[in-house]
Amino acid sequence: MLKRLEIVGFKSFAKKTVLDFANATTAIVGPNGSGKSNVAEAFRFALGEQSMKSMRGKRAEDLIWGGSHSVPRSNRASVAIVFDNSRREFKIDFDEVSIERAVFRDGTSEYSINGSRVRLRDIEELLAGANIGETGHHIISQGEADRILLASPRDRRAMLEDALGLKVYEFKKQEATRKLEKTEENIAQINSLRRELAPHLRFLENQVKKLERADALRTDLVGLAQTYFAIEDAYLAQEKERVIGEKRDAAERLAVASAELDRIADPKSADHETVKRTEALRKAEREVSELSAERATLSRDIGRLEGALTEVKRRATSAAHEPYAKVSREELEALHSEVVRQAENAGNSSESLRAALDAIKRTIQFFFSRYGSPSDEKFSEEENTAFRLEQERTALAEKYTTVSADLERAETSRARAREAMVALEETGRDIRRHILDFAQAKAHEEGEVAKYEAREYELGVLTEELERDKREVLAIGGTAALSYASLSQLPSEDRKTQEERQRILERTKIRLEEAGGTGEELRQEHKEVSEREAFLATELDDLAKSAAGLRELIHDLDTELQKHFSEGLAKVNASFGEYFALMFGGGGARLTLEEPDEPDEDDLESEEEMDELPKEKERQGIEIAVNLPKKKVRSLMQLSGGERALTSIALIFAMSQVNPPPFLILDETDAALDEANSRRYGDMIENLAKKSQLIVITHNRETMSRTGILYGVTMGGDGVSKLLSVKFEEAVQVAK
Repeated sequence: MLKRLEIVGFKSFAKKTVLDFANATTAIVGPNGSGKSNVAEAFRFALGEQSMKSMRGKRAEDLIWGGSHSVPRSNRASVAIVFDNSRREFKIDFDEVSIERAVFRDGTSEYSINGSRVRLRDIEELLAGANIGETGHHIISQGEADRILLASPRDRRAMLEDALGLKVYEFKKQEATRKLEKTEENIAQINSLRRELAPHLRFLENQVKKLERADALRTDLVGLAQTYFAIEDAYLAQEKERVIGEKRDAAERLAVASAELDRIADPKSADHETVKRTEALRKAEREVSELSAERATLSRDIGRLEGALTEVKRRATSAAHEPYAKVSREELEALHSEVVRQAENAGNSSESLRAALDAIKRTIQFFFSRYGSPSDEKFSEEENTAFRLEQERTALAEKYTTVSADLERAETSRARAREAMVALEETGRDIRRHILDFAQAKAHEEGEVAKYEAREYELGVLTEELERDKREVLAIGGTAALSYASLSQLPSEDRKTQEERQRILERTKIRLEEAGGTGEELRQEHKEVSEREAFLATELDDLAKSAAGLRELIHDLDTELQKHFSEGLAKVNASFGEYFALMFGGGGARLTLEEPDEPDEDDLESEEEMDELPKEKERQGIEIAVNLPKKKVRSLMQLSGGERALTSIALIFAMSQVNPPPFLILDETDAALDEANSRRYGDMIENLAKKSQLIVITHNRETMSRTGILYGVTMGGDGVSKLLSVKFEEAVQVAK
């Protein structure tokens, strides 16, 4: 799979250098310090190595050619590895795959696949599919031959999983774990949102229930209003029609009586005394008529004020002020006694009555000047208006009383005038009798007309009140309350039934006003919040299903990973034992799972540690057990340097034999081998080269002889590494 390596500006390779890997085995040789190991580090760099220590540097800038006296320094270093992907080992639809990494002096890196910018994560996932993992088990740098022996059991397990090609499962498991964590975060957020919505939703549900009760009240109100308004409309229409007709009849009778009286009372047909007495009677009649009309007007005004006062008092029901200042009982008793005394002193004449009323008025004014006027600012506007209307009504009542007294006196005078007329001579008795009859008829009809006018005014007030009630019901009950059919005939019921119906209607209006309006905005908000809650519940259900699926996927991946790991571990152990026996001429070695320490429950600090125990048990580390021939060794630390190198080589070759990587880079791993072990090492290289491309950096001649291409690395005075290459097959042909 490996075709070539292109290096530009990386460490000692200042100029572009290309290494072709056409053979199964390639050797890189050269003197110490010439830059051989930089080739292995170039592979590490291009494959995404992040540890500067692994590439013998401290900063990213250390990887860029630093310059010499003849070659200026570079601003960037790049390494590209080109693979043959004709068998689609890489999950990408290209016959040739180029992975390139460039680093700049500011420390930033750029990654690309076939010239397209990608993330390091993308490169790691692509390489993992071809058994090229991030642990670097396929690249053994100089001095790291025993790295796998010195690694911790956990790191050793990671290297073994990487070599077995299980990194793909790890990537899938990590991705599933990240998705599961994100899903659980989303579940927690949705649960939090639902907890926040719950009180508001309960509040809205309670409000909607109140609105439903208000709807029931509104329905009752509509029914009551339709019945009440229909009957009231019919009643007022009928009453108005009756009053108008009777008033018209009374006016006609009054006109007849007046005309007849005027004809009979003609002064030309009576003597002087008759004229005199007739004039007196007519004067008395006029006075009675005027006083009757005035009293009727006062009655209408009093009725109007009482209607207005009732409305003001109804609006002022919520007022909490006292209508007047606090007055003691003794003061009120004194005011009452004074008013009674003044009234008793009043005589029968109108002058004495007016004098008494003036005295009472002054007494009351003095009383209010002492205890405060009802127009005091401490009273509300409705109270002041009510008091003013009360005063006006009292004044009109007093005037009504005065006019009634004057009317009574006028009627007395009229009676006396009539008696005088009766006492006239018998010759004019018939005429006078007719005059009296027509005068009485006229007075009666005038009273009837005044009564019907007062009734007309009262019906007008009732009509205004009815229209006001309709507007109020329309505002809180809707147009349905006014959608009723007119009645052609009133029901057979007492008027008190309609008055009771009005009281029930007023109580229902008050209850509905207290319940609030139609609440359309509240209903809309309740609908939106309910839909939001339902949406969150659906989302939560979907997320719960997704989380369950991810947990099942993680469990399946763990099961699959454990299965492949167990099978791979058995195969590696079989191959490891063979290579170990080959290298040491006997003995044996195997990889074993680390025995976990069983913690005491008393030593656990929290329940979280107990939850982590199963995970720790699943991720047991790898221990190496060796059995050298003719030697008892209890730990790897008791092995000599050569023995550690041989053991490490045997393990590396065993892992590569079970699941061969596309290429294997060995940087002077044979440095500690003697001549016999070098031959065994060469035999293993030839055997391993059948499955993987080998790039061997060596000083060992035996190893060099087992390779197909030999690259020589030299360094001139300018500090730049250069390549010389020899293909042994071509060299043999030339030698022949």
